[in-house]
Amino acid sequence: MTRPPFDSVTEDDITIVSAQLGRPARNVVGIAARCVCGAPTVVATAPRLADGTPFPTLYYLTHPAATAALSFLEATQVMNEYNQLLADDEQVRARYRRAHEGFLADREILGTVPEIVGISSGGMPERVKCLHALAAHSLAAGPGVNPIGDLALARAAWTPAVCECLDYTTADE
Repeated sequence: MTRPPFDSVTEDDITIVSAQLGRPARNVVGIAARCVCGAPTVVATAPRLADGTPFPTLYYLTHPAATAALSFLEATQVMNEYNQLLADDEQVRARYRRAHEGFLADREILGTVPEIVGISSGGMPERVKCLHALAAHSLAAGPGVNPIGDLALARAAWTPAVCECLDYTTADE
């Protein structure tokens, strides 16, 4: 399981993440998951942004193909299915709560922000709200940690095992 400390962030990583997002990367404290080619897929973000804003989303999905695949899943209303699974399956619900607790412990290593204590990401631990955040957690933590993130990744039309990255090295040339 990836936990802080994460892979350190290089200038190339920031350039790639900024290109992936289409805006400057902000408050990246580490690379929590990488594509098979080595490009960032998930960044770890400080729990408080430089402007003072609390930011509960520690694991942030940056890979455009992954983001698109999860957006498509969200549009198919699969979150309703996953919310029903949480309501019906006590084991999945318990694993999801443990994922929430692990997420909070990971973020706490980077600092405490009183405004977001107990708040994780993606709707954890009670509901499914954002598949991007849950998949990012699964990619960072590894299989078996976040059951809903794992389900979303298994169903998505994207896999971390196949590189779909653009050539970010030529973006500024």
